[in-house]
Amino acid sequence: MEDGGRAHTAIVGWACTTLCLVSYAAAFSQGASLSACTDMMPRHLRVQLHSSNNNYVTVHTNVSFYFPGDKVPVTITSTRDYMGFMLQARKVSNNEIAGTFIFLPPGSKLLTCFEDGDTVTHSDKSLKRNLSFVWKAPDQPIGDIKFFISIVQSYFVYWAKIESAVVAQGGQN
Repeated sequence: MEDGGRAHTAIVGWACTTLCLVSYAAAFSQGASLSACTDMMPRHLRVQLHSSNNNYVTVHTNVSFYFPGDKVPVTITSTRDYMGFMLQARKVSNNEIAGTFIFLPPGSKLLTCFEDGDTVTHSDKSLKRNLSFVWKAPDQPIGDIKFFISIVQSYFVYWAKIESAVVAQGGQN
């Protein structure tokens, strides 16, 4: 009888764990949580952070400077597939999120962290590799910026705040 009780407990424990993991995975399969806006860290159970210096993802823009109101193309290239991401532009001076994204590829959607459209995240868990976006600078001067992306390769493996080179604001004194 004791073995039957242990087996029942093990099955119930396995079922509860599986249901919890499935519900967490489903919760983030349609994009990052607003709770990740500030630090860009996934809110998954027991995830493993990898060094942003040792990754397979590059954040690139084909311009080295911009002017207020400019539209800046941003490309994410990768040598491996990943499922989730969060992309933001941030001021170099104070790390605040800046600007809005106005062009998104399929499998992504806008997220409002502080202002409408200031962040982009995945909209499904389809595998992604190379993505292109367009970011619109605010109409008022904000200074130099960098683009940051966090990538979720799988539910348990991610890289946080991979950064682009500085994109300088043109016309500054």
